[in-house]
Amino acid sequence: MTGTAWATIAGCAVVTMIIKGVGPIAFGGRDLPARFANVVVLLAPALLAALIVTSALADSGDLHVGEDTAGVGVAGVALWRGASVLVGVGLAAGVTAALRLLT
Repeated sequence: MTGTAWATIAGCAVVTMIIKGVGPIAFGGRDLPARFANVVVLLAPALLAALIVTSALADSGDLHVGEDTAGVGVAGVALWRGASVLVGVGLAAGVTAALRLLT
């Protein structure tokens, strides 16, 4: 990896530590107000969805729909229909591998 990549990783780590430290300092052991607590609960799923979409659709800075996108789509439908996470991951890997073999 290049020096720029390591600098970016270090910068993200420092910013994350600062953000995680601000909460306890600002609230001093008090509970979050209900409005904030409801928003904080929604942040993790939103971030996970953004990371999945970015990973499935990005290819070297360009928008690209390919085998991995189809695998994520099949897994998403399976999870939506009630499959376990393990089945979803297996389906995503299987569909992606099968499509890569065919192309």
